[in-house]
Amino acid sequence: MQFRWPRKKRHYLIIFLLILVILTVLLWHRVVITAYAGEAGVLFRRFSGTEIDIIYKEGVHIISPLDIMTIYETRNQIALHEFDVLSVKGLRIHLAIAIRYRPRYDMLTTLHQKVGPDYLQRIVLPQIESVMRRQLGRYNADQIYTNENGLLNKAIVLAINEVGRNYVVVDDVIIRSLTLPDNIVKAIEDKLTQQEYLRSYEFRLKTATQEAQRKISEAKGINQAQRIIGESLTPEILAFKGIKATQELAKSQNAKIVVIGSGKNGLPLILGDNAFTTTPESATQINKPTTTLSSNPSYTPTSSSQAPSPQLNQAPVQ
Repeated sequence: MQFRWPRKKRHYLIIFLLILVILTVLLWHRVVITAYAGEAGVLFRRFSGTEIDIIYKEGVHIISPLDIMTIYETRNQIALHEFDVLSVKGLRIHLAIAIRYRPRYDMLTTLHQKVGPDYLQRIVLPQIESVMRRQLGRYNADQIYTNENGLLNKAIVLAINEVGRNYVVVDDVIIRSLTLPDNIVKAIEDKLTQQEYLRSYEFRLKTATQEAQRKISEAKGINQAQRIIGESLTPEILAFKGIKATQELAKSQNAKIVVIGSGKNGLPLILGDNAFTTTPESATQINKPTTTLSSNPSYTPTSSSQAPSPQLNQAPVQ
């Protein structure tokens, strides 16, 4: 015997199943929550509040349709932002920056409870903008434009530290552009050009001064060396040097003419055969033994023959 549902009950069962299917379709995204790679979830329970101690990691989570799970991206993110800064003299400077940030994973539930998912607009951008305006507003436009003494870097470091107190990690703030009025930019560039010219002139002057000092020191050294040498050149040393030079010349195998100097300390000067030229008639007499000449007028040459002296012509000086 087959059991059959009453017609009326079958209608109720069909209606119940349809309602269950509709509710499942409508509430599926509230019951089955998926945290993808680089994401984490924070659960808010309708009757007990935010779960502070639990951070829902990547994966599928089934919760009550009455509760709400908020998914946060825990990867590094980048935000582009532009704002104006007034210099100390009231000149408007336009800054375009890029911010790399992420929420602190261990403080994610506290961030959700005290700030919320829109922490970029509530904390990151306002804090960075406020700190940079306060820091850069102390300087002139040309100091900001040239990043004098790294003032932009200092302002960025202060802004990062300020944001880090609010459960958010800012890895870096990159200045994409810094815009000034065209006439101000031209004036700053002209000023920088003149400063470079001045540095070039100062360098040249310094180089010339050092070169002059070097030449003065060199001249002093030469003067001192000559003075020392002059003091050491006694007549005895000069006579010794002359004798030594004469000995070195006398060792030569070429024919020579010896000229005796006048005076007490006159030294012989030995001249090679290239120092004089002879006529063809006297060539045979030049090859005879060396003849000694003296500057004394009363001196008469001694020779085995009384033949006339050969005609000698002094060679031209080169």
